[in-house]
Amino acid sequence: MKNDKSSDVPPTFSCDLIYFRSEVCEIHSNVRIHGNSSSIFFTPDQTMDLEANKTWRIQPYTRKFDNYVMKSVREVAIRSIYDSTGVPKCNIYHNITAVVFSSSCYMGNFFHDFSDVLLPLFITARQFEGEVQILIANMNRWRIEKHKKFLNQISNYEIIDFNTETQVHCYPRVIVGLYSHGDFQMVPSNTPNNYSMVDFARLMRRAYSLERDFAVNLVEGSQRKPKLLIIARNHTRKIVNIDEVVAVGEELGFEVVVGESSFSTNVEEFARVVNSVDVMVGVHGAGLTNEVFLPTNAVLIQIVPFGFFKTLAEYYFGIGANNMMLKYIAYDMSEEESTLIDLYPRDSAVFRDPESFQSQGWRAMAKLYLDEQNVKLNMTKFKPVLTRALELLR
Repeated sequence: MKNDKSSDVPPTFSCDLIYFRSEVCEIHSNVRIHGNSSSIFFTPDQTMDLEANKTWRIQPYTRKFDNYVMKSVREVAIRSIYDSTGVPKCNIYHNITAVVFSSSCYMGNFFHDFSDVLLPLFITARQFEGEVQILIANMNRWRIEKHKKFLNQISNYEIIDFNTETQVHCYPRVIVGLYSHGDFQMVPSNTPNNYSMVDFARLMRRAYSLERDFAVNLVEGSQRKPKLLIIARNHTRKIVNIDEVVAVGEELGFEVVVGESSFSTNVEEFARVVNSVDVMVGVHGAGLTNEVFLPTNAVLIQIVPFGFFKTLAEYYFGIGANNMMLKYIAYDMSEEESTLIDLYPRDSAVFRDPESFQSQGWRAMAKLYLDEQNVKLNMTKFKPVLTRALELLR
């Protein structure tokens, strides 16, 4: 078994409890974990200069700012105890690092799976090259199974259900919580080994044995047809004239595929579809998270709903696309392309003053401009966008 040399590191303890996205504590010491009681014990070295019998309580989920979801995140107590007689005895010894975190209730939304759990886990644990054990609080086994192939790339060991584990597991090093740099973002200078979104995408391709590392290069005389994937939505923000989009794509020389990424979609199967294409287009939403499976130099076209913040849409998907070495195009819908014109008078604040809804906060804006709106693309306007995507493949 490869040793991650955790036991060779001098005893240390640190907690970052002030970062707005997550709380993280790292312990290099004799650490004992009793998941069922949500308790982590360690005996400090005298050099640590810590108070005896002090307790730190953290919620190990990466949306510390989100009061709604944090209500359901189980609290973990970290206790420093100098008198070893007050510490539970070890049942199982490990010579690897452990990472403890919560998967909470947002995991299941494909975007939050990645933004709140998988990417922060990569940032935190990839450095150990598999020699790390994952302990998950608030664990939903179905959701964990959905991403098992990725998790197997992070850890060579069995995943432990933190809430139900009654045995006391002992480790030389434990990280409680996950480091997060933003929604679907990574800052290489703040990661071990300067990991980047390119490294994350590469690991995803390896996890699902995806064949293509690079999109087609349409050099002059190329015989290969570029492939276009249209992400379909069957509920909100549906492209109601998707047949027209397909027809124009084929007219421009694309091989066109239509696919839906839903809650029950098999990740591996859809990842293969995404990796087989050169251009992916879709309306802002969780389905665009599949950009992580696109080959390098592929093109992502995000259709930004009318009334929605363009900068916010770019923050969620555009920055990640650029950082994964994809080409990114944002298409701003006009009010004429929105089905809201069938629901509200044209002189209403819905069209005249979208900022008045934006100023009411996320829920008011999302209810109107994300939940009530479908899309009817003006193909005279949208065709040049597809043409631009072809140019970016050259």
